[in-house]
Amino acid sequence: MRRLQASLLGGLFIGVLSGLPIVAYGNACCCLWVVLGGLLTTWLRQQAHESLEPTDVALAGLLAGVAGAIITVAMSAMLFFFTGDLVEQEMQRVIEQYPQLPPDVRDRLMALTSGPGLLLLTLFVSLPAYAVFAMAGALLGLLFFRKPQPPPVAS
Repeated sequence: MRRLQASLLGGLFIGVLSGLPIVAYGNACCCLWVVLGGLLTTWLRQQAHESLEPTDVALAGLLAGVAGAIITVAMSAMLFFFTGDLVEQEMQRVIEQYPQLPPDVRDRLMALTSGPGLLLLTLFVSLPAYAVFAMAGALLGLLFFRKPQPPPVAS
């Protein structure tokens, strides 16, 4: 249970910071919040005095990334629910800037931003990306936080 708890806390870190409107721009810098969420997962596992093996750490980071992506999409859904008209109006404004756009492309873009299409696209993009970058962050955390092993005793 402790192993899962560290991954869920790391995923919560990833999801909340990636889901907040202005703070989410930190992910534009090499998925900053996702990598830090993986580091946090490894640090929490280290604090629980668990032996850290690379495979366990990679799996914990992967789970943190998946949880973070799901939380991010859930937060985006809540924000979209409250500000959905703003997103549609912004997309309409962007589309109007390109009058040479074919009508069928316009219709598809508007359909994508009106309703669950945008959330599904966000999930399909963020799920694999967050999983990979959180796993990389967790493995980096293994390099940073692993306690040194005593040298073997010669007999």
